[in-house]
Amino acid sequence: MSQFENWKEHTAHVKKSFGALGQKHPKMLEAYGALNKAAAAEALDTKTRELIAIAVAVTTRCESCISVHAEAAAKAGATESEIAGALATAIALNAGAAYTYALRAMEAIEAQR
Repeated sequence: MSQFENWKEHTAHVKKSFGALGQKHPKMLEAYGALNKAAAAEALDTKTRELIAIAVAVTTRCESCISVHAEAAAKAGATESEIAGALATAIALNAGAAYTYALRAMEAIEAQR
């Protein structure tokens, strides 16, 4: 299987860079940490949150998010099948979003005639 990215290296780089930015801007890091802590306090367990995070990372095309949350999902015990299910949901959602925006595009075209 070809490799798009050296994911372990990418994850380490993201974490190092994030930490460096946080040292320079501690209030920003504190606020980000508080948001994550609040999300973790809700009813979802860690594995479910990480599966959602991977799906969202795919839909927002955030490679660093994919990298960090893939590692976290694996550590939380997510199976390949569970991850594939989350990714299938992300793919379906993106297709649905493209479909609804296609409707908007058709409406815009009609309005121009």
